[in-house]
Amino acid sequence: MKRMGMIFRAKANKALDRAEDPRETLDYSYQKQLELLQKVRRGVADVATSRKRLELQLNQLQGQSAKLEDQGRKALALGREDLAREALTRRSALQQQVTDLETQHQTLQGEEEKLTLAAQRLQAKVDAFRTKKETIKATYTAAQAQTRIGEAFSGISEEMGDVGLAIQRAEDRTAQLQARAGAIDELMASGALDDPSGMAKDDITAELDRLSGGSDVELELQRMKAELSGGPSAGKQALESGQGGEGQPAPQQDQPRFDKQ
Repeated sequence: MKRMGMIFRAKANKALDRAEDPRETLDYSYQKQLELLQKVRRGVADVATSRKRLELQLNQLQGQSAKLEDQGRKALALGREDLAREALTRRSALQQQVTDLETQHQTLQGEEEKLTLAAQRLQAKVDAFRTKKETIKATYTAAQAQTRIGEAFSGISEEMGDVGLAIQRAEDRTAQLQARAGAIDELMASGALDDPSGMAKDDITAELDRLSGGSDVELELQRMKAELSGGPSAGKQALESGQGGEGQPAPQQDQPRFDKQ
């Protein structure tokens, strides 16, 4: 099972390598970086909004604290020490809230500065990545075009390979037809395919041709024997007697006639 899993992963990795386009991968990475940069910017905006809200609350509390202090002063001037004490007590409570809000404001301000700096750095990285991405894409496109041109010239590309196979099949078929035509020409020249009537000879015609050829051989053999025994004149007389003279015609076999169809 472990071996099968390794084979499956290897084949899947090979298929992914064939399907992967580096330009698409770079564009996807750049898109993800832009999304991250947008999230950081939204975080900066959220922190700035919170800081601004705290500043408004601080201004309100500080205004109320100043008002209570003024009221305490007036009450004390009128001899109302009790009212002056109450106003100062309320002012003290507000002052504690102002202190807490100022602490939160400083914290948010620090976070805002950190996020702003991070956003600026991330923006610089995204810009640099975009420049590098476009450079790599242009280089890859040029290399891909150069490779395709080289494959086309060398005939090792898939398309040119199909063309080469088609040409090879056409050449093989042409050579086969040429060989067949040459063989037919040789057979016709040797008489093996001669048929004046346009039909192949039957068995009877072939047998008659064989007998006729054999008779000519016998006559020639008799002539040569007569020349050896009695001289040329005897050979000629033997040949004429074999062919049939005026007083003694040579026997001839009746040959059947076959009308041409």
